Amino acid sequence: MLLQMPLPYEYHGSSLFAGCNWCILTVMHTTFEQLAEDAMALPAASRAKLADILVESLDVAELGDIDALWLREAKRRRDDVRAGRVGTIPGDEALRKVRDSLR
Repeated sequence: MLLQMPLPYEYHGSSLFAGCNWCILTVMHTTFEQLAEDAMALPAASRAKLADILVESLDVAELGDIDALWLREAKRRRDDVRAGRVGTIPGDEALRKVRDSLR
């Protein structure tokens, strides 16, 4: 079954599919791996918006104590980056620094 919807699709005021006029969604059973692969193929800005949507959708009441603490920490770090209190570095550079520090 195909669903057609006009875009940009607004989710809490942010456009997830910026630049698209129409999107055709295929309703089917998608494996987690396929969903992750499709998400990784999105442009960086769209991946960031999707990640934000997913984090905000988590219900802290359903999480264990440790998961709830990690969620709070993830949101704090996200807010620090958005407010400019901390900078970011590319992932490959961060991994290189971690590997170098373990030698």
